[in-house]
Amino acid sequence: MSKAMIEDILKNLPDRPGVYLMKDQNGEIIYVGKAVSLRSRVRSYFHDPSGLSQKTRVMVSAIRDIEYIVTDSEVEALILENTLIKKHHPWFNIRLRDDKTYPYVKVTMAEPFPRIFITRRVVDDGSRYFGPYTDSGALRETLAFLKRFFPVRGCKRDIQEGGSSGQGPNSRPCLNHHIGRCLAPCSGNITREAYRQLIDQICLFLEGRQEELLRSMRKEMQAAATLLDFERAAVLRDRIFNIERIMEKQKVVSISPVDEDVVAMAREGDLAIAQVFQVRAGKLVGNKHFILENTGDSSDGEIIGSFIKQYYGSASWIPPLILLQHEVEDHEAIARWLSSAKLVVPKRGDKKALVDMAAENAEITLQNALRQDAARQSMEERAVLELQLAIGLPSPPIRIEAYDISNIQGRKAVGSMVVFENGRPARSEYRRFRIKTVAGPDDFAMMKEVLTRRLARARKCAGNSSSNAGLAEPADVDAVDSSMTDADLSGGTGRPKSGFARLPDLILIDGGKGQLSYAVEALNSAGFHHIPIAGLAKEFEEIYLPDRSDPIRLPANSKALFLLQRVRDEAHRFAVSYHRKLREKEGIESSLLEIPGVGAKRLKRLLTRFGSVEGIRAAALDDLMTVPGMNRKVAEAVANYLNASPPTA
Repeated sequence: MSKAMIEDILKNLPDRPGVYLMKDQNGEIIYVGKAVSLRSRVRSYFHDPSGLSQKTRVMVSAIRDIEYIVTDSEVEALILENTLIKKHHPWFNIRLRDDKTYPYVKVTMAEPFPRIFITRRVVDDGSRYFGPYTDSGALRETLAFLKRFFPVRGCKRDIQEGGSSGQGPNSRPCLNHHIGRCLAPCSGNITREAYRQLIDQICLFLEGRQEELLRSMRKEMQAAATLLDFERAAVLRDRIFNIERIMEKQKVVSISPVDEDVVAMAREGDLAIAQVFQVRAGKLVGNKHFILENTGDSSDGEIIGSFIKQYYGSASWIPPLILLQHEVEDHEAIARWLSSAKLVVPKRGDKKALVDMAAENAEITLQNALRQDAARQSMEERAVLELQLAIGLPSPPIRIEAYDISNIQGRKAVGSMVVFENGRPARSEYRRFRIKTVAGPDDFAMMKEVLTRRLARARKCAGNSSSNAGLAEPADVDAVDSSMTDADLSGGTGRPKSGFARLPDLILIDGGKGQLSYAVEALNSAGFHHIPIAGLAKEFEEIYLPDRSDPIRLPANSKALFLLQRVRDEAHRFAVSYHRKLREKEGIESSLLEIPGVGAKRLKRLLTRFGSVEGIRAAALDDLMTVPGMNRKVAEAVANYLNASPPTA
């Protein structure tokens, strides 16, 4: 988009609240922001550049298009902004590091008899999610405790009132029931209301509201004793005892029974640590820390505000009081959004001391993280230099590309390309290939095809752009939607270069002489014979080079060998996961054809309209009925089938 078109957009911006999306020359979203007035806020980026921070100036120089969404209020804009940031992970926004990998506890409230398990995917399916948790080990211990004393089901059966689907109340329960780990709702041993009461108690525990939980359980125990149900009363007594034992270990931080969160931070360079203390009934029941990236020259208030929006945007329960170390930007809008919570920056007293303690913990965590990063970086740099010497490379292999093939007898054959920069995975550079020209199980020819296509793309990039940056990917290659690395910047835009524009310092092939020879043919045919290439064979972990007849064997404790193994194994994992995904997709799409009324044409129209099986699953019944050829009966059959089957990974 030309400068004149940008100016035309700026002239026509409405004086309304909303969200704006900045895009680069590839149409990718690089920044998402909200505004009380879109006209004033967006125009402010293009006035006097001297008043902008360095990061913002770099961002503005990369903007080639602007989109905006008008909302009815600033609070709606804030909610939409948070949703879009989590969806697109824009390069210039402050974001939680690896926020997609944090585990949650999921309670499937939409089911008649809910299940409880750990997940890393948060979807709008009527379930309740608790988290995120930064300590997965402690999370598993908590879940094991809950399942031991609150015996809810763990199976995936479709269980309705009175028994499992297709089974009567007299059906035999599984082993978990016999060892006291399940109340066997599949056999009709517990009513839906009694089971839900158990689930509600678990939710209170996960919210940290143990005092409220204990009051409820003591009343239930007293009622059971009054009815002379001493067995039930004894079970509740044991649960109360074990919860009280856990609470004894919790530190008392307030003499009043308050529920509050304490949020503080520490920062250095482009990295920040946000610390969250969870205080329930005056006791410190939880202590979490989160790493925030791309903080750069942002203010402390901006960082805290961004964290609050991302953290509480998916919280299942928010305490009535949140203590903050710094005043946050958009304070009024965030307060209205949270509605039930009050944001306070204490200046003195016990609450200020609690905030200071959280800040001290954040500083300790930050320094530990910086030391670990420095040690890991030093080790990775030494491994790169050691690898250069071990296999006689002309320069350190700063960029290593590894390739692997995955297929079952040639079916759904795919190839993977993974990239390591300075000894670390650069996931935004990963690429996936669907094999096109090879029929049958010929891994050697498939490897040659993948490399030939990758190198052809490199030549095309070189011909299209002198800077080799920001080029679109071909339609037959899949880029990876992942957080971008802070290495590999180009052109002053602060964004990664195209995955194919840069040539590697070393190509690594998963295999021995056979795979290597076909890869060398691809290099020579494309005119890139100068790129170093090696093969790593699994059986004896031997390194094969094109100009050597005998392989190189490095010591088992060699840092260079360990680096090659990491790169090779990552290429294998990436190829296998893509192959598995395609097979699962094929299997699910084939199974949809078994639904009465769904044929090949209707399935094609559904996939075209909603993009994927998951898109069909998330669609409302009315939306399904708008697809040409669909009617209510078939739409209901599709919705019921997909809701009864688990989501794809």
